[in-house]
Amino acid sequence: MSGTTTAAVRPRRRAAGAGANRWVVLVVLCVSLLLVALDATVLHVAVPAVTEDLRPGAMELLWIVDVYPLVCASLLILFGTLGDRVGRRRVLLLGYALFGVASAVAAFAPSAQTLILARALLGVGGAMIMPATLSILRQVFPDRRERALAIGIWSAVAAVGAAVGPLLGGFLLEHFWWGAVFLVNIPLMLVSLPVGRILLPESRGDRAGPWDVTGALMAAAGLFGVVLGVKRLGGGEGAASPFTVLPLLAGAGLLFFFARRQRRLSHPLVDLRMFRRPAFSTAVGCIVLAMLALVGLELIAAQYLQLVLGLSPLQTGLRLLPLTIAAMAAGLAGARMLRRFGPRRMVCFGFCLTAAAVLTLTAMGGSDNAPLLLAGFVLLGFGLETTLFGAYESMLSEAPADQAGGAAAIGETSYQLGAGIGIALLGSVMNAAYAPGLRSVPGVPRRASDAAGHSLGEAYEVAGRLGGSAGDALRRAARDSFVHGLHMTLLASAGLLLLGAVMALRLPWIMQCGDEEPAGAEVELPAPRESETAAEKPRVSA
Repeated sequence: MSGTTTAAVRPRRRAAGAGANRWVVLVVLCVSLLLVALDATVLHVAVPAVTEDLRPGAMELLWIVDVYPLVCASLLILFGTLGDRVGRRRVLLLGYALFGVASAVAAFAPSAQTLILARALLGVGGAMIMPATLSILRQVFPDRRERALAIGIWSAVAAVGAAVGPLLGGFLLEHFWWGAVFLVNIPLMLVSLPVGRILLPESRGDRAGPWDVTGALMAAAGLFGVVLGVKRLGGGEGAASPFTVLPLLAGAGLLFFFARRQRRLSHPLVDLRMFRRPAFSTAVGCIVLAMLALVGLELIAAQYLQLVLGLSPLQTGLRLLPLTIAAMAAGLAGARMLRRFGPRRMVCFGFCLTAAAVLTLTAMGGSDNAPLLLAGFVLLGFGLETTLFGAYESMLSEAPADQAGGAAAIGETSYQLGAGIGIALLGSVMNAAYAPGLRSVPGVPRRASDAAGHSLGEAYEVAGRLGGSAGDALRRAARDSFVHGLHMTLLASAGLLLLGAVMALRLPWIMQCGDEEPAGAEVELPAPRESETAAEKPRVSA
């Protein structure tokens, strides 16, 4: 890079981010993450408007919603490790550009097929951005105490983005057409590109040996198959369906051969020896279990608020807002808790607190209990964020600095897989507890009962068509069965969370905060000011 020079060793903070500028870097990275988190949920409220305008078929509508997270999860390892090799800032800026272009295409898509393509490109851009933000953060904050605070802010922003998405989408739909939910990305990307080019440092891992292109493609295809199969299970597709079994088997097979290939290479794409470190493998497992227990539960809770309590989408979003606020508070307080209690006690406490919140919510019934919901959601948000914060920080700190991109990609992939499996698993528990209660409703034909057993929303539609006393009886039975299924799902979720608390006992007892030089990594900062001497110019090779 022009305007830089090589130095033997620099002070850690100088190498990592030129003093206070590292906090400016954190702001830029958080804006990047906010966009990706927003786009994961902002379309949900726009689905009816998209359906009315573009008239997609059932399969096309499914792909419009699912292709973004599916493509994003599949390519995280590919782009995370590519950033380690060619430069994390370079990959991040390319992700910005692609995200902006894809947003424009999605906003003005004339057909469902074009929108699917644009959403897939958004997934590619998201896969470039997500691991790059976390790996640059790992490089810019080599001091673990400061990095813990930075990760807390980073994770709080992620919580805000996921929660604000539906609210922002609803606001835009009230004033504009559905394409406006994508247009909001473009001005932010136009600002982020030049700002990121000027302020973000370039960093790379160990570039010895060739980049394993074959392994990268195997990982992408394998993850695509596994995530696709899991999503189909979560969408209610039968476990024996060939469209579910074949992607799962093909994906699992490709990932198995990918792992074998990585063990044999002298310069692997992902160093699987990281999983031999108890703290790293345990942290990844805790991320999977936390998402496994809670993502499907959140979807069911949203249905409970709207279909059982009769709240509007906006009222539902406001009821869930305390969960987000509590998650933000836990993220901001996470660094202090980690220093005081250590990773083991912090993650165990987070799992146990979340399990207590879930068990508290089993008191929900057919009528509204706002104080109970408020208390449950606050505990849920604080406990979940405490768990994820401690797990992410431990995982990232255990990974070598020169493999930060690969480690970040593994963490994000674990998050996505846990979320997908959780929807499938808890959805199955819900259906198993819900459907039997509708098989013998007095005055309701068997065919109508079978249709009502698919979901609570469909049960209400069937009850409306039946009318009279039979319709009223079916509606009451469906509501009671849904509440019963919700209780069973909450108990299953609590069991998974307590299992996570036991798993977390393998994490370190205390937070190790020794000096950390990013061995084998190099950081390049933007060109220095003229007043800097040659000895102070900020390229570091360690």
